[in-house]
Amino acid sequence: MKLTVLGTGNASVSECYNTCFAVSEGDRHFLVDAGGGNRILKALNDTGIPLRGIHDIFATHEHVDHVLGIIWLIRVIGQRMNQGKYDGELTIYCHSELSEKIQAIARMTIQEKVCRHMGGRIRFDIVENGDSRNILGRPVTFFDIASTKAKQFGFTMQLSGGRKFTCVGDEPYNEVNYEYVKGSRWLLHEAFCLFSEADKFKPYEKHHSTVKEACQLAEKLGIPNLLLYHTEETHLPERKRLYTEEGAAYYHGNLYVPDDLETFEL
Repeated sequence: MKLTVLGTGNASVSECYNTCFAVSEGDRHFLVDAGGGNRILKALNDTGIPLRGIHDIFATHEHVDHVLGIIWLIRVIGQRMNQGKYDGELTIYCHSELSEKIQAIARMTIQEKVCRHMGGRIRFDIVENGDSRNILGRPVTFFDIASTKAKQFGFTMQLSGGRKFTCVGDEPYNEVNYEYVKGSRWLLHEAFCLFSEADKFKPYEKHHSTVKEACQLAEKLGIPNLLLYHTEETHLPERKRLYTEEGAAYYHGNLYVPDDLETFEL
């Protein structure tokens, strides 16, 4: 399996794309969020992920930088269904309130000849805390991250050899989810900025963490591989180096600070 990071930035970025990624096995792809616009289409094209291979999308929460790209995917995939260029169903996993909001936005902005597929070939699968599904042939368990802002879910996916891949959304890990996160081989965690620049970016006011806190967490939990995303964009050319250098003081596993469109073997 491989992980393709389609976007790495927070809600306000313009030089990189908002945080979203795909987990892939062969020609099938599990998309997690889709960023804030139709740039998702270019990101997928640039990474060689065809729309015909996307049959599973997970929407973590309602914020604009995560969900509006999904509206574009509904539009384009729905059009391809009408043209006979997309086989099978598209399943969108999310909590009940978010399902209603996505469908409402779609119906207000997309033609009915596309929206008619919602509830049919574009299927909304409502998940609750602790629910499990089989995606890409792997067990996936969804969990409520206990967000302090909008209701949000993360997930853990079982990989081969008993390894576990976990995404805790775009807020700091909450200890109420320890049973889901413990033993993870991979942890995807937000890091809004460097700890040394916390006074400048004020991550705590936005309910986010810094590189330092994310790395301290992964060290405490014994996570072998930590990937940081949902960052500011002022250091893009040097972000990888700066974040890795700060993180090395607190974390001794494999620290990944991806650029947009970067791919990793899981």
